[in-house]
Amino acid sequence: MPVQYLNPEGLSRGTYSHTAVVTGGRTIHVSGQVAFDEHGRVAGATFEEQAERVFANLKLALGAAGAELRHVVKMNTYVRDLTGTRLKAFREIRARHFGAHQPASTLVGTPALVHEDLMLEVEVVAVVD
Repeated sequence: MPVQYLNPEGLSRGTYSHTAVVTGGRTIHVSGQVAFDEHGRVAGATFEEQAERVFANLKLALGAAGAELRHVVKMNTYVRDLTGTRLKAFREIRARHFGAHQPASTLVGTPALVHEDLMLEVEVVAVVD
């Protein structure tokens, strides 16, 4: 893949990369995915259940464009009522889906999302050859 991930000295280490340098390929922008099922209903009563549905939806959206999670170069995450418990759960679920792959990432706590029962939303940018 035409992407170089950088974590320069002097910046903290985490479960993400600070910089993703794209030198070619086809760029895919995926709208924020939430825990809606195919009928537009909220799927999952717990944060963990909703996070799993969000990653399933991301895989479906990326797959439609011929991409996978390993092609993601940038991820923005919005968590309603962010707590340490939710952050830990999200990191564990993200790691399970991404494995060692660490795209550039931003995570923001927010008081609300598009539906009152939704707990998180994730949007990504992917690059494929």
